[in-house]
Amino acid sequence: MTTQRTLCIIKPDAVERRQQGAILQRLLDEGFRVLAMRQALISRPQIEGFYAVHRERPFFNELCTFMTRGPVILLALEREDAVQHLRNVIGATDPAKAAAGTVRKLYGSNVGENAVHGSDSDENGRIECGYYFSGMDLV
Repeated sequence: MTTQRTLCIIKPDAVERRQQGAILQRLLDEGFRVLAMRQALISRPQIEGFYAVHRERPFFNELCTFMTRGPVILLALEREDAVQHLRNVIGATDPAKAAAGTVRKLYGSNVGENAVHGSDSDENGRIECGYYFSGMDLV
């Protein structure tokens, strides 16, 4: 296995319910190193650029509106097999279908408000970390 970087976003729904501390602790307990972290209000153009791959999907506008409704926590994470391990820890996109004990099962409300984003590939992990953090931000 190789060390990878991945991006995790604690979404507005989880921040609104003050669950970011529990989610961050879970990630630390899973062996992730935090390379960079900040709370931010993401602008509409910024989130549209981030989710550009979904632009033609019917949920795109709703997703962008949701992600800009309040603060998020942006996390650049690192560990061996980071992308797949984070995907396992956060669970299925739909909390109703997520495995017991996963972040989305514990903290997500529905497929639209599912508490966290996680990169879906090693390449996207690098791209997404770079989207929100400059190289000098990554400790």
